[in-house]
Amino acid sequence: MIETLIQQAKILIVDDEPLNLKVLKQVLQDNYRLSFAKNGMDAIELVKKEKPSLILLDVMMPGMTGFEVCRHLKTDPETSTIPVIFVTALADEADESEGFAAGGVDYINKPISPALVRARVKTHLSLVHIDELKRTHLELIQRLGRAAEFKDNETGLHVMRMSHVSGRLALQLGMDAHYAEQLVHAAPMHDIGKIGIPDHVLLKPGKLNDEELAIMRQHPQMGANILDNSSSPLIKLAHAIALYHHEKWDGSGYPFGLKGEEIPLEARIVAVADVFDALLNKRPYKEAWTVEEAVAEIERNRGKHFDPAVVDAMLQCLPELIAINNTWLEKD
Repeated sequence: MIETLIQQAKILIVDDEPLNLKVLKQVLQDNYRLSFAKNGMDAIELVKKEKPSLILLDVMMPGMTGFEVCRHLKTDPETSTIPVIFVTALADEADESEGFAAGGVDYINKPISPALVRARVKTHLSLVHIDELKRTHLELIQRLGRAAEFKDNETGLHVMRMSHVSGRLALQLGMDAHYAEQLVHAAPMHDIGKIGIPDHVLLKPGKLNDEELAIMRQHPQMGANILDNSSSPLIKLAHAIALYHHEKWDGSGYPFGLKGEEIPLEARIVAVADVFDALLNKRPYKEAWTVEEAVAEIERNRGKHFDPAVVDAMLQCLPELIAINNTWLEKD
C-alpha cells in the first residue's frame, strides 16, 4: 500500500539551471509525478497550489536562496510538514548545518548520484506516508469514540474535551509527553461499549432501576471486547481505559471492584477527566454546573471515587483545564 502511494507522489524540483532540472527529471520521471520551478518565489507559489509530497531544492539561486525558501515554507502551517531535500554544490559542513537548521530533512551534493537520489527520495516519501497513515489511524480512533457518544452528545465534543483534559492531567502527574499524547488519542474510546447498550436504557432521562443499571454496567466489558487482542500499544491503552474507567479508588466501582493502584493509572486519570467534563457541561439529564460546584464535587470524592493524586493534579492545572473546556463548548 505504501509502495503504491509513493509511486503516486508528486515531487517539486527547484533549480535555476535548466541542465540540473533535466538531470533530475531523467532520474525520477519514471516513478513520480514531477513539477518544476526555476526560482524561490515560483517554488513557493507552486507549493501552495500543488501541495507536493516532497521538494528537491537547490540552494544558490537568484533572489531567494534555497535556505530562505525552506525557512519560509516551515513558517506556514499549510506547508511546514512537506519534507525538503537540498540538492546543491555547497559541500561544506557549515552549509549542511545551515540546511538542517532551516528545516531540511536531507542534503545531497552535486554532481548527483542517480542511485543515491532515488534511494533518498524513496526513504523520505516512505516516512511521509507512514505519518499520513498514523494520522488517519488516530483520526479513525477519535471518530469511533465520538460515534459511541453520538446518541446523547451529538457533537462529539465531550470526547474532545475529556481526552485533552486527560492528556494535561498526565503531564501534571509527571508522565512524559509521549504517554500524554497516547492518552489523548486513547481516551475517546472510553465509552465505546455504549454502542451495545439498548436505547431505552442509554437514553432514559430519569434514574435507572436495578435491572437497567445492571445493563448499563455491562458497557466497560463490551468496550473491552471491542478493543481486545490488538497488537497496537494505543489500542491496548484504550482497552484498559474502556474496561477500568468506572472503577473507584475505594473499591466500590465496577466491573471488578478494584481498589487504589490496582486500577491502571490511565483509567484513574480518565475517571477524573470524564466526570469533570460531565459536571461542567449540560447533559440530557442535568444542567451544566459551575466550575466551583464541579471542583467541590470532585474534591468531595477525593480518596473515594478518585485517586487523590489525580485530583491534586487537576487543582494544580485547573485554569488550563477550564481553557480546554471553553475551546470545545457545546452550542445550544
